[in-house]
Amino acid sequence: MARTKSPMTLEAALPAGGKPTLKTIAQMSGLAVPTVSRALNDAPDIGSDTKVLVRKIAAEIGYVPNRAGVRLRTGRTNVISLVMSTEHDNHTARLISSVAGGLQGTRYHLNVMPYFPQDDFMKPVRYIVETASADAVILNQIEPNDPRVAYLMEKRFPFATHGRSKWADKHAYYDFDNHAFGYQAMEALHARERRNVIVVAPPLAQSYAQHLVTGLQSCAERFDIKLTVVEGATSDNDIPKIVAAVHAALVGDPTIDAIATASTTAAMAAVSALEQKQRVLGTDIDVIAKEAIPFLKLFRSEIITLSEAVGTAGEFLARAAIKAIQDPAAPPMQYLEVPQGR
Repeated sequence: MARTKSPMTLEAALPAGGKPTLKTIAQMSGLAVPTVSRALNDAPDIGSDTKVLVRKIAAEIGYVPNRAGVRLRTGRTNVISLVMSTEHDNHTARLISSVAGGLQGTRYHLNVMPYFPQDDFMKPVRYIVETASADAVILNQIEPNDPRVAYLMEKRFPFATHGRSKWADKHAYYDFDNHAFGYQAMEALHARERRNVIVVAPPLAQSYAQHLVTGLQSCAERFDIKLTVVEGATSDNDIPKIVAAVHAALVGDPTIDAIATASTTAAMAAVSALEQKQRVLGTDIDVIAKEAIPFLKLFRSEIITLSEAVGTAGEFLARAAIKAIQDPAAPPMQYLEVPQGR
């Protein structure tokens, strides 16, 4: 770590206006201004010790880069946008937090751009691309023929997805293996001698819903188990709607002996519905679900659960988006998570 001159104190290095600049950090570290700039921008030719020193000084003195100046110099915003529906589930806050954590210590900042379920979900993506208001986009609730993915690929705009489209071999993604979850869930129910299973599925237009249902179906066929997708609600709906739909299914077919879902909220709603029917959870009927936080067994210890690492997903997606920005010609980062039982 070669220094150009002796380091200064903060008081001596601060400009007349009192606002820290790159020059302030350079004078305090004894490094050249270009070296400081490249260290803050995580340039590969700058050593890790130099980067640690520069970032430490920047944090201590409250240095904030001039975004307008950065954009004029580089054409970059140093922003990554997470585009999400306002129809939240229990994974949403965890995903936002983990993406933000994945960006910590980098030059990139997180912007969450919400859209309402009834809105055109292409609108926020087009806005980001057309206004160049971010350097990359992270998407979730991916569909097989997702027009957002097709658009971003056509525009060669950096992005990563939480879930897989039919073009997954060509873009960055992190996905949970919902087909494996569905298969393992049905195996667990078969081991408990369940014969008539209903599933509270996510919206079937989404890739992970299709993966989940096909996983359940393939194992159900193997063991000759009846499988039915609940009508009138999805796991994305609010609790009263799910309770009503599951209750109606239980009334319509008293032989139902298991309920599968990929949502903590839907699992809790299913328990409410079956208890309204005086069914005994874990005895004459089972509920199996996946969850990001180990909560369901605190709610009802009889619920069968498998875990999904949403925190890992967000951190991976942050790194994948950065790589898509910095090295667009490289193979995209991709990861498929295997479910784990609890």
